[in-house]
Amino acid sequence: MKRLAFALVLALVAASCGQKVPPVAPIGPSEVIVAFGDSLTYGTGAKEDESYPSVLAQLIGRKVVRSGVPGEMTGGALARLESVIDEYRPALVIVCLGGNDMLRKLNDAEIVSNLRAIIKSLKERGIAVVLVGVPRPALLTSAAAFYGELAKEYHIPYEGKVLTDVMHQLDLKADLIHPNAKGYHRMAEAIAELLKKAGAV
Repeated sequence: MKRLAFALVLALVAASCGQKVPPVAPIGPSEVIVAFGDSLTYGTGAKEDESYPSVLAQLIGRKVVRSGVPGEMTGGALARLESVIDEYRPALVIVCLGGNDMLRKLNDAEIVSNLRAIIKSLKERGIAVVLVGVPRPALLTSAAAFYGELAKEYHIPYEGKVLTDVMHQLDLKADLIHPNAKGYHRMAEAIAELLKKAGAV
């Protein structure tokens, strides 16, 4: 309840100051952040300690749980969300999902419905949410527009550029759809910067 009240105060302050990144209540040193996603969160293409959650933990000095399941789609993630919340009791969850749905040509409406349910479920529990946009599978691409729209709808911090930037640079990729260690480090840096701008760390 205190966290929700603090977040409301921060939101009012941000609105009055014209802050672009929606605020997040500070994450204490003993609190847990969960990185929730698929192979991009798991760290496919690099060693475990080179995954973005592992690097992010080092950058921000907080515990970051790597809860990534390679190949997972948004429906599967939604189904396992409650067990992840119960196990880790996170103060904040970083959601990075949708790439596998798009690869399998799931329609956008279903992807959005699942992502919305994930975000709503977290926020109803008083858990802060950060959203990471995944680029559509194409040669010249960018994060699907619905990520930014969901971030605005729920007033949550959003990182929509870093994965697209990584995917456009061969030296940051392990394969066509996964970063390498350097790419994951770039991803972690961008998310760390977003968390700092939001006031979370």
